[in-house]
Amino acid sequence: MILVTGATGKVGGQVVSQLLDAGVAVRALTRDPASATLPEGAEVVRGDLADPATLDGALDGVESVFLVWPTLSADHAAPATVERIAGHARGVVYLSSQGVPDPAPGVPEEDPNSILGSHALVERLIERSGLEWTFLRPGGFAANTLMWAPQIRDTGVVRWVHGAAARALIHERDIAAAGVSVLTGTGHAGARYALSGPEVLTQVEQVTAIGQAIGRPVRWEDLPPETALRGLLDQGWPPAAAQEMIGAYAQMAVSPEPVTPTVEELTGRPATPFRQWASDHADDFR
Repeated sequence: MILVTGATGKVGGQVVSQLLDAGVAVRALTRDPASATLPEGAEVVRGDLADPATLDGALDGVESVFLVWPTLSADHAAPATVERIAGHARGVVYLSSQGVPDPAPGVPEEDPNSILGSHALVERLIERSGLEWTFLRPGGFAANTLMWAPQIRDTGVVRWVHGAAARALIHERDIAAAGVSVLTGTGHAGARYALSGPEVLTQVEQVTAIGQAIGRPVRWEDLPPETALRGLLDQGWPPAAAQEMIGAYAQMAVSPEPVTPTVEELTGRPATPFRQWASDHADDFR
């Protein structure tokens, strides 16, 4: 039995589906089973990673956990939650993030209020837990471009920061496939896998690809960084996380995200190009 957290999300939902397709018993964790839409065959259970006391039933009889962490919002509960998982399961595959530093003498700690700091916290707790672990560290999620969908639908113009920022965006299906390969295979204990899509595209090129997928042109307009930062803060982003986000895009305009071969090495097939992702999700932008 494998427990999948974040089971109603994009990556977690793909993990549930792909495990079921592989004939694996799946238990899907959600805070509201009544509203969860999940594939037939998944055992849907109630639980909240931010409330460790709710997890014992979900973890009973589980061999492995695919862990999607509610970044920052549940960090206060992370020590107790990881301890609960370690008390039941043998192993965990954790969906972390590119940029989390490997532990080493002299390497500074990430800001605990940042996105990378949250992932680093959970990684360190897992490493000390006694669990057999594997960390998946994807770069940019192709699905994060869905934040542009309202602008594209309403105006056909994307206003955001650093159009020259270049990323090797990865399809959620490929992240899940890498996780399923690890969960159902052997020889992955202690591995930190950097995952990416197969090509680097600037944000301007990503917007162009979305326009091609939906059959009408989409235009890019650069926002000043201070305007974009203010927008994130107005949405309730913690200041450290918002500044980290804007700074990351500035860095990627100078030093693009790298392409890695890991998806193909783990799954036996090439990673999916962003243009295919855009075609798969065209209706979200129309």
